[in-house]
Amino acid sequence: MSRISVRGFAVASATAVTAVGSVVGVASGSTAQTNDAAEATAADTTLLADIPAGQQAQVQTASLTQQADAQAIAADASAKKDAEEAARKAAAETAIAKKEAAEKKAAEAAKEAKERLEAKAAASRGGTDVRDSSSFPVQGSYTAAQIQAMARQMVAGGQFQCFSNIVDHESSWNYQAVNASSGAYGLFQALPAGKYASAGADWRTNPATQIKWGLNYMNERYGSPCQAWSFWQANHWY
Repeated sequence: MSRISVRGFAVASATAVTAVGSVVGVASGSTAQTNDAAEATAADTTLLADIPAGQQAQVQTASLTQQADAQAIAADASAKKDAEEAARKAAAETAIAKKEAAEKKAAEAAKEAKERLEAKAAASRGGTDVRDSSSFPVQGSYTAAQIQAMARQMVAGGQFQCFSNIVDHESSWNYQAVNASSGAYGLFQALPAGKYASAGADWRTNPATQIKWGLNYMNERYGSPCQAWSFWQANHWY
């Protein structure tokens, strides 16, 4: 049988303790002081073979139980540590996501505020960036490129691309475009077509008049061409 150490085991029976003490006392044969030291050493290094056979099973069972309890405690501590670490990580990720969302929202708000300021500045100049519709010479016909060039001179630079996106989808820059089913007309597919008249009587033949009307419509209804474009992207109409 192997000599298994049961150091520190405090549950051994009184019989086992007495037996171990007797062995130590006989083996020493020295003074009481030496016996005390030997007994202390023996108490700390008691071996399974030194314990009566009747007590060995009890000692082994108690030792294994003690070891299992220690392992269970260690496992619980490790699991608790892992859970706390996972909770900290999740909290950090949530905080980062909230921060990014707040920053994105703030950036969008700042962009919208800037667009509103630009729209108001353009409106204070008659809804144009450089030229008014009346400043363009009247022609018999206009190409899409000529109409785009006119729009670039009438729409604020920071808003032109959004403005252009809407016209691209509505009419492909054809100022005489007509929707056969609804009757919507011109660059912005105004319905009824007579709405353009608020910008000038020559709306059927002058794309600059239509551009003026469309720009005013976007500024008044949405705040700016870019805000009108955002609405168009979400709804496919404006």
